[in-house]
Amino acid sequence: MGGGAGAGANLLALRSHNTALVLDLLRTAGSDGISRLELAERTGLTPQAVSKITARLRAEGLAAEAGRRASTGGKPRTVLRLVPGAGHAVGVHLDRDEVRAVLCDLAGAVVAETRSALDLGGGAAAVVERTARQVEEVQPGSRGPLLGVGVALPGPLDHTRGVLHRVTGFPEWDGFPLRDALARRLGRPVVVDKDTNAAALGLAVAGEGGSFAYLHLGTGLGAGLVIGGSVHRGARTGAGEFGHQVIQLDGPVCTCGGRGCVEALCLAAVARGDLAEAARVLGAGAANLVGLLDIDLVLLGGRTVAAAPGEFVRGVEAVLAERARREGALGDAVPVRLASGGGRGVAEGAAHLLLAPLFGRPDG
Repeated sequence: MGGGAGAGANLLALRSHNTALVLDLLRTAGSDGISRLELAERTGLTPQAVSKITARLRAEGLAAEAGRRASTGGKPRTVLRLVPGAGHAVGVHLDRDEVRAVLCDLAGAVVAETRSALDLGGGAAAVVERTARQVEEVQPGSRGPLLGVGVALPGPLDHTRGVLHRVTGFPEWDGFPLRDALARRLGRPVVVDKDTNAAALGLAVAGEGGSFAYLHLGTGLGAGLVIGGSVHRGARTGAGEFGHQVIQLDGPVCTCGGRGCVEALCLAAVARGDLAEAARVLGAGAANLVGLLDIDLVLLGGRTVAAAPGEFVRGVEAVLAERARREGALGDAVPVRLASGGGRGVAEGAAHLLLAPLFGRPDG
């Protein structure tokens, strides 16, 4: 694999708050670049401080000149841009039956991708080894320093310690230190989070602002919550167990052991081919979130949604519109959209678990 383990660690270590601010503006400016004067104006830093930071970033290979731009007076200004290939992060999505890995550059663009079958219930040793091999396969040759590996999978889990709890449907994972096991195997920094949180982080970094809920319906059902622009994980990093809210007390048994969970009802409707009912149930759960959190937007994703996106968007929209009518908020129903990113949205979000802190986002 390209780049030494120390190189990736150094990229993370050199970031100060001010450097992160500058890096983030370079990232969002894209290939057009941004001048030092604009960087100073937008960060509130002095021109001297910006010059020192950008000189260091250029020396590290993280920034480069992007040409010159006419100014209102005096000589043209030099504009700078981020060098996306100066570093990379791997994002891994461990689903119940598949593992997908993407290699992302500093700008978040996917430059390589691999996927293969996986049995999440096949035992810790086998899953760790398959995941490690997938990471190795997605980064052939030398592509610059690797910051580390982000791994996203179904919860519940402890994001802070990288320890799994009783992953829904796979209680044998309870207490397994996945982060440390993978870090030992790969010799790289590893961050572990729920699939829904990772996807929500990726969407927030990509520009979805405000407060929104990302609802992921695939082989299971969960939610990623972004409140005020930041991923909300909760004090014990357990927020977003959306699929296991009970909406039918005498309903079918769920894989979590409860009855009448949104996930059980939704997946049962999918299994019998009643997508309209599945969307209605998903909408009922979404309406609960809207009522509790007063969010601005609902985004839908996951392979089951991707198989019939129009059906699910319309169905959830209808439930939220009816709720708005009941409350006398006609025309103010919370909008529902398909999340960007498609099938690799979770894996991309997992890469942002490493990339986001580089650009000053504490929720990475």
